[in-house]
Amino acid sequence: MKKMIAGLCMMSVLAMGLGGCATQKDLQAVQAREKAIAAKADQAAQDAEQARMAADEAIAKANAAIERAEAAEQRAIERERLAAEKEKMAEEKAREADAMFKKSMKK
Repeated sequence: MKKMIAGLCMMSVLAMGLGGCATQKDLQAVQAREKAIAAKADQAAQDAEQARMAADEAIAKANAAIERAEAAEQRAIERERLAAEKEKMAEEKAREADAMFKKSMKK
């Protein structure tokens, strides 16, 4: 009985050993798949780097546009202030001219 169990165990181990071994063709297929995966990973890394560079460039352009818009806003605020001052001066001059006209009409 022990011999029969030992024999079955030996046959099982032998069958697993022979069936579990990879052939040269299997190894080459695995290596080819590994190389293909490595190439795809390299390409993905390059694509990611290009995307990062494009994003950085877009951020720089957006920041420059924001700076230009802020500068334009400041110029517009300054022009509005100057226009308000000129309007105030014109109203003052108009009041003075009106007062002079009324004064000259009274005489």
